[in-house]
Amino acid sequence: MNRKNRLLILVAAVLVLGGVAIAATLHAAGRAAEKDRARPGDPRVGRGEVVLDAPGRSVFRNMAWGPHRDEIASVPAAAPAGPRTSSGVRCLRFHAAGGTGICLQAVHGKLRDGYRAVVLDARMRELRRYDLAGVPTRARVSPSGRSVAWTVFVSGDSYAGTDFSTRTSVLGLDGWTLDRNLEDYRFFLDGRLHKAADVNVWGVTFADDRHFYATVATGGRTYLVRGDRTDRTLRSLHTNVECPSLSPDGTRIAYKKRVEGVPDDAPWRLYVLDLRTLRETATAERRNIDDQAVWRDGHTLVYALPGDYGSDLWTVPADGSGSPRVTMPAALAPAFTG
Repeated sequence: MNRKNRLLILVAAVLVLGGVAIAATLHAAGRAAEKDRARPGDPRVGRGEVVLDAPGRSVFRNMAWGPHRDEIASVPAAAPAGPRTSSGVRCLRFHAAGGTGICLQAVHGKLRDGYRAVVLDARMRELRRYDLAGVPTRARVSPSGRSVAWTVFVSGDSYAGTDFSTRTSVLGLDGWTLDRNLEDYRFFLDGRLHKAADVNVWGVTFADDRHFYATVATGGRTYLVRGDRTDRTLRSLHTNVECPSLSPDGTRIAYKKRVEGVPDDAPWRLYVLDLRTLRETATAERRNIDDQAVWRDGHTLVYALPGDYGSDLWTVPADGSGSPRVTMPAALAPAFTG
């Protein structure tokens, strides 16, 4: 092959590769633009004021396609299928209680994305922000609104395996005192001080501004622990509990439980634990649940499952009766105000 033919082949190859790159770019741009457009039949979403202390509201991350996707939105709790009011505040994870919100956000940079936790007041205005060490996964606010917590993946991106590391922080708004890593607390396993390099803590749920529950993993097992911010301790209560959620009356924990005979990548079912008797009750939800459920009231659990928009919210009775029902499509990370 002479030099002229080699040059023609090189030019043709460059043109082909350039065309492929342009087509891929245009396709990606089209996909991005499609996400910004609302579709027929999607939930109706409009910009407006969202407040975190109004009674009888459901506040959540809107997942419907369109310009308000990923923004925190609100509907009447009694009418979850109604038109949504969107705040303009975008969050990956969110929770609210007592007129305080915690919003875990992505921060898009030139070289790579970062993440931050933003504390919000009742009018969704920023009070403080904190850089995060990894990908957001859980967030909670205490009933009073004076304490918040968040969990991030420092490494890994799923609780299903064992090759991951978390970091969980608790922040007191009175004085803005931050416990950056709950692994620094003393952990008592079956009453004995336990020290190990593999300890992970995640999924805080508050009893009050001093006490909370969470999951601790060590030695290939998970434990429900009760935490004390004053004593800086974690004490084990029960095994095989992940992502706990305390009932409004403080007597029960909803949680993910690993069960046998199911795929390794879908190991959890939704259970409720009576804290007085340690009796476990399986809910009627038989699908894999990878979420920290929320109590809508003293009888009903709300949780996310994959859907056409990425996530839908479902409900199921906490006492094991009834059956799961979709309560809100295209939604994630709910909270119930007032």
